[in-house]
Amino acid sequence: MSRRTERVASMIQQELALIILRELNDPRLTGLPTITRVKVSPDLSQADVFVTVMGTEGQKAAALNALRHAAGLMRTRLTREMTLRVAPFLKFHLDEELAKELELLETLRKVSEENAELDRLRSLKEKRQESE
Repeated sequence: MSRRTERVASMIQQELALIILRELNDPRLTGLPTITRVKVSPDLSQADVFVTVMGTEGQKAAALNALRHAAGLMRTRLTREMTLRVAPFLKFHLDEELAKELELLETLRKVSEENAELDRLRSLKEKRQESE
């Protein structure tokens, strides 16, 4: 990704966050959607917007549909706010990487606890053998 596409992606992320917060009044947006990252195509024609939404799977799907439905409005606002001739076409996706990261962290925590317990048992066993 070039510096320009990174800069445009960052600007899009900031502007979309403000638009969602201030201008979208869709009742399907129950859990506040958070834009985790934006990937812009090299020709700036498309932007993949990754969001996380707190709530059940149904609430996540409803929020994603609301964002997709409002994509045209947000694109119009982006064109007005940013200094681009044409704003990129917005494609919204649920960001599953965050859930995967949390799952991985939980697994690592469990492994760490199990290792600590095994170390504790080994040290107790060694102490018993030394005292005999």
